[in-house]
Amino acid sequence: MANSPQAKKRARQGESRRRHNASFRSMVRTTIKKVDSAIENGDHSKASEAYKNAVPIIDRMADKGIIHKNKASRHKSRLNSCIKALQS
Repeated sequence: MANSPQAKKRARQGESRRRHNASFRSMVRTTIKKVDSAIENGDHSKASEAYKNAVPIIDRMADKGIIHKNKASRHKSRLNSCIKALQS
């Protein structure tokens, strides 16, 4: 347990940032799930629209350090390849 005042403050700050970052991670997962559900339904136009909405969110979270940049790139690549396979 934190004893000094600055350690107590850092513990408070860490907890609030953890909650804030958790909501960001949840937002990324939700946008990815929207693209996945559109792909599973077989709707190419809806899937590509959801992908266009998801890419900036994924990139922004990678820039903020919420998710790693390679993970963001991997998600975008896999979603895009699924959409392209759906088109043909």
